[in-house]
Amino acid sequence: MRYLFTSESVTEGHPDKVCDQIADRILDAMLEQDSQSRSAIEVVSTTGRVIVVGEVSTNAKIDIEKIIRKTVKDIGYTRKEYLFDYANCSIDIYLDKQSSDIAQGVNQSLESSSGHAYDLIGAGDQGMMFGYACKESENLMPLPIYLAHKLTKRLAEVRKNKIIKYIRPDGKSQVTVEYIDGKPARVEAVVVSTQHDDNIDIEKLRADIKKEVIEAVIPSNFMDSDTKIYINPTGRFVLGGPAGDSGVTGRKIIVDTYGGSAPHGGGAFSGKDATKVDRSATYFARYVAKHVVAADLAEKCQIQVAYAIGKAQPVSVSVDTFGTGKYSDEKISKAIRDVFDFRPKAIIERFDMTKPIYAQCTNYGHFGNEDMPWEKLTQKEELKAYFNK
Repeated sequence: MRYLFTSESVTEGHPDKVCDQIADRILDAMLEQDSQSRSAIEVVSTTGRVIVVGEVSTNAKIDIEKIIRKTVKDIGYTRKEYLFDYANCSIDIYLDKQSSDIAQGVNQSLESSSGHAYDLIGAGDQGMMFGYACKESENLMPLPIYLAHKLTKRLAEVRKNKIIKYIRPDGKSQVTVEYIDGKPARVEAVVVSTQHDDNIDIEKLRADIKKEVIEAVIPSNFMDSDTKIYINPTGRFVLGGPAGDSGVTGRKIIVDTYGGSAPHGGGAFSGKDATKVDRSATYFARYVAKHVVAADLAEKCQIQVAYAIGKAQPVSVSVDTFGTGKYSDEKISKAIRDVFDFRPKAIIERFDMTKPIYAQCTNYGHFGNEDMPWEKLTQKEELKAYFNK
């Protein structure tokens, strides 16, 4: 059976990612001073303006405006002609304290009377989260999103290293992979759109991007004469970033996860501390799914976990190996419940999530970056041993 599947990625200069990065840098700054900070920050960006709203509880004393301007500068919005730049954008900040109603369920879970340390913290919200892993790429991510992220990351590299001097921070990629019998066989299409300076020869841009970005990223054995390549297909892309389209935190949740290869629970990540299971439990679900695949228990694995607000233990954990498992999904599900601790406090401690680590994973996907703790296979042998009893 043959079918096509497409995923997209965006650069750090995309308006939504500008907002995500600001939110995560504010969170990191708070955690640097107060490891118990609670945060649910939302950011909006538009022409010449950044607006920050949300709820925080922290003892940290930080200069939020300074953090925002440095973030925008680091991304690359440094010139007034962009109509959005770090020196001239206006900044409005509206932050309130975290709701005491929410805090009481987090600070003292429904199971806290058990006396176990990991039962002390309850989930910061209800909801379901998904994790996924497969053997399509070296980091066990689906191939379309893996390649799409590599393209946008390369766009940033050639811009910042002045390999292509005339491109600007905003940009997107899209990769379509052809599958045969469930396995990636070739790349059907590649789309790259990049913001650029005015009065640039579009054909030179297309040639430069093809050589320095696409050919540098997509393996030649996946490309053939039938692969379609589209570079800035509409031609001109001068006005971009928040001046070209307003940005909002959490609007790129499919880009942040698996590019549509797996379901999404709906909760965004950026700006949220680890008591918010939207973030921490989704990271943990990826960690568990990756262990199942890395331990050769299945070719691909999807984990769903669900929580009730104020409760430490999840209300459900389920496994789907799509018929590729060496054991039944029921047996693998029992194994992961026995081997892995899904309680929020256990997750926070395992990944050391009270430290300022979040801005590192804002861009180019929250998964697949081997430097992040939820990508480490620290319990692989333990999981294998479970099946060798």
